[in-house]
Amino acid sequence: MDRNENVLRRVYRRSFLKTAALTAAGSAVAPGLWPRAADAQDNGMPDWTTRIRADHPRLFLNADMLPGIRERARNEQRGWFEAILADVDRLAAARANGEPEPRDLGPEAAQSAFIGLVTGDSKCVDLALEWLETSLDYYDLCYQERRTVNWYATSRVHAALAWDWLYAYMNEEQRARLLKRLIQAIDNVLKAEPRIPREHPSGYDRGFYGVRSCKWFIGCTGFRAGVDDDRINEWLTWGYEENMRLLNYRAAASGEDGGSASASINYAFGAYPWADQNFLYTWLSATGEDITGDWPYVALLGNYVLWNWIEAEPRPLEFGYGDTQHRTNELRTHHLYTHMANIRQLYAETMPDGAALARHVQERIPENHQRYTKTWFIYPFLFGRLDETAEPLEPEGLPMARHFDNMGQVFMRSGHGLDDAYCLFACGGTLRQHRHYDALHFTIYHHGFLALDSGTRYRENENGQHLANYYAQTVAHNCVLIHQPDEPPANYWGGTVRANHGGQHDRLGSEVMAFETNDDFVYAAGDGTKTYLHGGGNGLPEKAKEVTRQIIFLPPSHFIVFDRVETTDPDYKKEWLLHTAHEPHIDGKTFR
Repeated sequence: MDRNENVLRRVYRRSFLKTAALTAAGSAVAPGLWPRAADAQDNGMPDWTTRIRADHPRLFLNADMLPGIRERARNEQRGWFEAILADVDRLAAARANGEPEPRDLGPEAAQSAFIGLVTGDSKCVDLALEWLETSLDYYDLCYQERRTVNWYATSRVHAALAWDWLYAYMNEEQRARLLKRLIQAIDNVLKAEPRIPREHPSGYDRGFYGVRSCKWFIGCTGFRAGVDDDRINEWLTWGYEENMRLLNYRAAASGEDGGSASASINYAFGAYPWADQNFLYTWLSATGEDITGDWPYVALLGNYVLWNWIEAEPRPLEFGYGDTQHRTNELRTHHLYTHMANIRQLYAETMPDGAALARHVQERIPENHQRYTKTWFIYPFLFGRLDETAEPLEPEGLPMARHFDNMGQVFMRSGHGLDDAYCLFACGGTLRQHRHYDALHFTIYHHGFLALDSGTRYRENENGQHLANYYAQTVAHNCVLIHQPDEPPANYWGGTVRANHGGQHDRLGSEVMAFETNDDFVYAAGDGTKTYLHGGGNGLPEKAKEVTRQIIFLPPSHFIVFDRVETTDPDYKKEWLLHTAHEPHIDGKTFR
């Protein structure tokens, strides 16, 4: 099939029939299947490595792109460029006045190197070289003291960008010495035994923003540099293949609707999109090849944003699903404006409807968050296609519900305004990442949260026992509890789980048995029986024979919830949970 043909029309069609997951021609959309260059060159490297340009810079930008980048820095992105320049000036002044050493200055080194590239200012080049050395000293010190540089590898990737962008300004000795130090700093962390605490390894099936992600960036810029060639070649090949695994994994998870490697949107709308967007950008700059047409799922992130969006004043809200901070349920839009801009830039040609939808999402973001983030400061200077984006795609004729199969979520709503009702039903799905023991849970919002998740992961390193023992457990959600004496705990990260208060034992295993949406109602049915099975833990029999839930939404604001629960022992106590934002008023069997 044509990978771009009517993608958005399929996403928005009014139908409860689900088609097979979107498959791009030549790209198998399944975890573990990724394109490999089977034919190798004489030096043992895959043939695709011949596409990497011989000159520098290569990462995010190249010599062919520099004239356009310089023009944008002088014109449409002048304000952004001046803000970066001011940051560099402030840091230079602070360090001249005796700011203490050592410190991680990877991003600042990249910023100063970029200014040198754009303006030719030798002062900025000298600062970038100094700050790169300072950062490498800091990485070495952290390794010696067995402490983390950062949970994220972002600053160390920026150190690699600084080396790449400074290439023409260094002599051969500087290039070799600094690259060797950077390679060794990363290799030290990768090979540390035991692992350095809070150094996140993070693979393709997660956010892929930990230290291992550095391999692609260092391998790509260090290729053919004549420095530690064996390790550089290994990292380049591994980095390419791991990024291909990531693209395939996320494409499978997103399906035809959109999504991410986790249904917890503080990740899906936060740091997770960096990985696929950065690979698409750097592959383009290093090889000249635009591969976005092979990966349309990236452009569908805007659709997932829209279904998670609850219109409210003064800011939009979200459902608080999974491992969110969970204090206000405000929709985290801090990175969304930049993510949507990246989609507009990357997919202006290969998927214009996806770019237009991203523009629509951008314009819905509250004005105080309609700005780019500096986490990856380079992005706005790459935005040469934003003017090519079609007018914002206003989603029209939307159904009242959408089933995101692999996310394990059914969203229902009467509309997308302040007076509408919104519901999330959690069932099915393929992803454990940051998901709770919450099969068959529902959240309902109408002028406030009428049924909600409870608990929090706020400062989880301080109150991890709450995260592991309550927030992630079934008892914190609008589910059914089945109490079996002495049943085994359901383990979760962040603390030691002491017991199981009648909850589920597997985060996966539930199934959506039926789903229909039309102009009159929405119907969804789920079977969560398997999630309550513990496999005979503690030598006990299983506790559940059947746990099913059916939900009917009758617009504008009525929901019917019907459960069937059968236990293996009729004496096992069962509880039906409803977590509310305010104290309910109870009159017999009726409450409001």
